Amino acid sequence: MTKTKNNPSNPIKAVDPVTTAEEPQAAPEDSEKDVEALEALVKAVGSKRAAKLIEKAEMEKELKPFQAHLILMQKYLEETKRRMIILFEGRDASGKGGTIRRVTRYMNEKHYRVVALGKPSDAQRTQWFFQRYVEQFPRGGEVVLFDRSWYNRAVVEPIFGFCTPEQYKTFMKGVVGFERDLVRQGTVLVKLYFSVTQEEQARRFERRRNDPLRQWKLSEVDLQAQERWDDFTSQKYEMLKRTHSNHAPWTVIRSNDKHLARVNAMRVILNSVPYDRGETELDFVPNPKIVISGSREVEQMEAERIRKGKFVS
Repeated sequence: MTKTKNNPSNPIKAVDPVTTAEEPQAAPEDSEKDVEALEALVKAVGSKRAAKLIEKAEMEKELKPFQAHLILMQKYLEETKRRMIILFEGRDASGKGGTIRRVTRYMNEKHYRVVALGKPSDAQRTQWFFQRYVEQFPRGGEVVLFDRSWYNRAVVEPIFGFCTPEQYKTFMKGVVGFERDLVRQGTVLVKLYFSVTQEEQARRFERRRNDPLRQWKLSEVDLQAQERWDDFTSQKYEMLKRTHSNHAPWTVIRSNDKHLARVNAMRVILNSVPYDRGETELDFVPNPKIVISGSREVEQMEAERIRKGKFVS
C-alpha cells in the first residue's frame, strides 16, 4: 500500500473517497428497496445476465477512487501549467478506447482532449511527419490523450504499405530524439502499449461481428489483423526495442482482462505526476502480472523466439 501525507502548502485538498468517511449504515427500507430492485433486474434480464451486470457495476465502482485521483492529478497540472501527453498504442481490440473513456470520465473536459487522427490529407503528406501531431499538443495545464499516435508509422504503416521503407527508417531514427526534446522542455510523456493475445483478439472481433452496436468498430485493417498477427508482432518487437528510452519508456499493459488493464493503466498514469495524494490507503503499485516495462517485454519476446522459433506475444 502507498500512504502519503497532506502537504499543507498545497491549496488542493486531496480527498480519498475510500477512507475519508465511514460507510453509512443502510436503513431497513433502503435494504428492502435494493432487494426489490435486484429481483426486478433478475426478472427483466435473467439471473446470468443480472449477475454480469452486477459484476460490471462493481468493477466500475472499483475504478472510482482512481478516477478521483485523476481529478487531483489534473488540478495539479492546471495549477503548475504542466503539459501531459499519454499515448495509447496496441493491437486492434486491445482495450485502448475503453481505457481512455474510463480515464477521462470525470476529468474536467476544459483541460483534456482525446485525439484520434485519421489518414493524413494530401497536404499533410508533404509536411514534416510529426507536424500534424505537434498541432494537437497540449498547452500548459492540459492533458492530451492520443488514441494511436505517431507510432502508427512504426507498426501499421509499414505492414500495410502506407509508408515507404525509407520513411519507416527515417522515423525510427528520429523518434527517440523527438521525444527527448519533448520531455526536456517539460512535457510529461506516458507511452502505454496494450498487449492482448491472439485468442482474445479473435474473441473480441467475433463479438463485434455479431453485435450490431459494435460492428462499426471493425475496419479493413481489423479484418486482416489475425492473419497478419506475426507481422504485427515483429513490428511491435522492433518498436519496443528501438524506441524504449530512459526519458520516454514504454509501459506494456497486459489487457486480456479489461478491468485489470484499466486499473493498472490508471496507476501508471497517476505515478507519472508528483501531485499531492493526501492521506490515502489506495494502492498505487501496478500489478507486476499486468504491467511490465518495454525493455522487459523485449527480453521476454527474445526468450520466446529462442524457445519456440518465433515471436508469440
